[in-house]
Amino acid sequence: MRRALEAALTRRRDRLPADTDLWRAVDGELDGVEVDCFGAVAVLSLFRAATPEEERALAEAVAELLPAKSVYLKRRPKEARRAANESADWVAPPVPLVGPEVPSLVCRELGLSFEIRPANGLSVGLYVDARDARAWVRAQAGGARVLNGFAYTCGFGVAAGKGGAARAVNVDLSRKVLDWGARNTELNALLAERRDFISGDVFEWLKRFAKKDERFELVILDPPGFSTAKEGRFTAARDYHRLVAAALPVVAQRGRLLCLCNVAALSERELEAQVLRGASARRGRVVERFGASPIDCAQPSRLKVLVVEVD
Repeated sequence: MRRALEAALTRRRDRLPADTDLWRAVDGELDGVEVDCFGAVAVLSLFRAATPEEERALAEAVAELLPAKSVYLKRRPKEARRAANESADWVAPPVPLVGPEVPSLVCRELGLSFEIRPANGLSVGLYVDARDARAWVRAQAGGARVLNGFAYTCGFGVAAGKGGAARAVNVDLSRKVLDWGARNTELNALLAERRDFISGDVFEWLKRFAKKDERFELVILDPPGFSTAKEGRFTAARDYHRLVAAALPVVAQRGRLLCLCNVAALSERELEAQVLRGASARRGRVVERFGASPIDCAQPSRLKVLVVEVD
């Protein structure tokens, strides 16, 4: 175990981009083990059962080898039924397994700043595997109107703003995470109006934007694998085409959709079929595809990213 951890950390650490201390330290080297680094804090995710003794041994090894000030544990059982039956504090203990509590810290990704909250359940503020997608948005956003659907803490909105977007609108069901996103926006010295942080159902707001004849040169779709809202249940593996079709009316002429999916059961080919089905009314075509960075994520990555241009 220790040897595999040390090899993984050494291989990745020396390849990290400049101004970046958000990265994946372990991904695939140990069965069912994933480690994400957020500055001086590590998050140890277990996708398999482990004894308390094994959990502590892993956390202590990570703390020593990184080194990390604190190591938080996230238990991610593959069986959804089991996860639902466990308490939130068991799935994501609010105190670290190793080291002192760290309520929040600011980390850097390619020069951008993001607030991380290590004890915030399973989602601590930023998904490190989407680094390349955020960099793509930053490079492409100049002068564009950008709609960031399922915005979470507005990582894509921040990237768009720093890339010179004319406007970046963030939509998410949770007002709490949007307030967190506004904090990220401030950390990066970006000015944004309150109206650009919209709490609500993405499907409903796509209808509203279409009705008001609002158009965006770039629409980002990064839905959860499963959710329930006013439009009913949404499952990415089955309903992604419906989301793309709903977004199509708000995409400007020759505009683009950035479609992301992190559902392991949905292959890139299946995602592309769904996306093209949803974009068929405007002859959508995939013009670019990528995933998580090979610098620190196992390949092929679970994350699939498609850039779709529409007429």
